[in-house]
Amino acid sequence: MNATVLVCGEMFDGASEGLTGPVEILIEGNRIASVARSVDRPTGAQVIDLSDRTVSPGFIDTHVHLTMDAANLVQQTLESSASKALKGLGLAREYMNYGFTTLRDLGAADPEWPTVDLRDAINAGFVEGPRLVVAAHILSATAGHGDLGSFYNPRWTLPVSAVADDIGSIKALVRREHTFGGDWIKTTNTGGYFSAGDDPARVTWFDNEMEILTSTAHQLGMPVAVHTGAADGCKQAIRFGARSIEHAYLIDSEGLQMAEQAGSYVVPTMQMTQEDLHELKAGTLPCQAVWKFRRDNEKILASQRLLAASKVKVAYGTDCGMFPFSHGILEFQAMVKAGLSPIRALKAATSVAAELLGRDDLGVLAPGKLADIVAMSGDPTADIRATARVDFVMKDGIVYRETGRKSDTAIRA
Repeated sequence: MNATVLVCGEMFDGASEGLTGPVEILIEGNRIASVARSVDRPTGAQVIDLSDRTVSPGFIDTHVHLTMDAANLVQQTLESSASKALKGLGLAREYMNYGFTTLRDLGAADPEWPTVDLRDAINAGFVEGPRLVVAAHILSATAGHGDLGSFYNPRWTLPVSAVADDIGSIKALVRREHTFGGDWIKTTNTGGYFSAGDDPARVTWFDNEMEILTSTAHQLGMPVAVHTGAADGCKQAIRFGARSIEHAYLIDSEGLQMAEQAGSYVVPTMQMTQEDLHELKAGTLPCQAVWKFRRDNEKILASQRLLAASKVKVAYGTDCGMFPFSHGILEFQAMVKAGLSPIRALKAATSVAAELLGRDDLGVLAPGKLADIVAMSGDPTADIRATARVDFVMKDGIVYRETGRKSDTAIRA
């Protein structure tokens, strides 16, 4: 069995309230064998010197869209499924260089299953990339945020949306996601900012519709992620057992209290708000988003501050695909700007994100865990901007990026 020893200057283990170090990590195969001040060096072990770096568990982004390009969404949805999967693979590999070894993809606007196929290809070792957890499509009411029909002339009926408006059809959509390999169910229960013809301040599923969607998913063993904006939408999602609340743009104190009591996770996608503010000021925000975001941007920032002051479980997620993946690493800085401590932001992308995904083998540097490890210069607990300086990436015990340079192919440890 191949063995690697990482000699680390400092370590954030994913669970502690600060850094520990110096420390060494012994990796055997794809798992961490030991973590100590000094570890055994098996015969033939490769030793990698990270003594001037801080190591951390590999980052987890729990909200991306590898096959959706917001800047060209109308045209891009018409591309083939294979084209979307291939472009998504390139984005996933690029994103892993920033330290993201696990991604949850929350929906493709495609009648086929490109992200499921991409996940399976990575798992089988046919291609290299971060591990993927997948909600294959975005389930929505007609005229909801997941209904892209309004992008096209009404004479065209294009199969790019997964919509339903009665109980039987909602059940069928959920069961279809399960049948063809989805890991999660993703739905929208309010409008959104970038979609046309809907409003983030309005709830789009009736309670009985949300209840049947979540109960069908839970019966099939599938957790539910809910895109939501309005405070009432956040509360509806929590009442009916959503595991994660995505964006929660306009969540209020009551909703946060409900989330804390229910153990729901909030994925606030705070960098997305910063991107929107920049585009609003630059005059480049899409026309259908301008009036909604201009109305709500101060309320969104206020809700983010409320979230930061709460004890709700916050998981790292960006909504990359709606903006460039190269900006996804800035979510750390956006979280701290909103009031989260650097440690809480780091946990959001490691142990808390792993807990959200139900992966007890990820998110913490400890014996028995998978060897997903990144390293950066500087102390991210003192200056969160250090997270943007990742220059070493290991996934499953394989080094995909070495200090100071990127690698197109894996370097076997």
